Amino acid sequence: MPLGMPVSRHCILVLRDGRIVVDWGSRRYQDVLTGDFLTCSEGEVSHTAQDEDLEPLRRSGLVADFDASQVYLYALPEPPRETLQ
Repeated sequence: MPLGMPVSRHCILVLRDGRIVVDWGSRRYQDVLTGDFLTCSEGEVSHTAQDEDLEPLRRSGLVADFDASQVYLYALPEPPRETLQ
């Protein structure tokens, strides 16, 4: 098995502006390149990431590997958490 955290391929999306993101559900997305968390509408999603979208990320070291069902991501930042006061 490849190194990295496996994420179902259908959760890796390309936005209309070209950013590749992980769909964590509840309209919460994370940019694979920057690790930034985004809130997007479904209208901002272009398509599910294809091999040609993921290959440059693999070559640049941002994605460990991918196959037909999984994308293996290196560690992404954790979502911000509210602190107790």
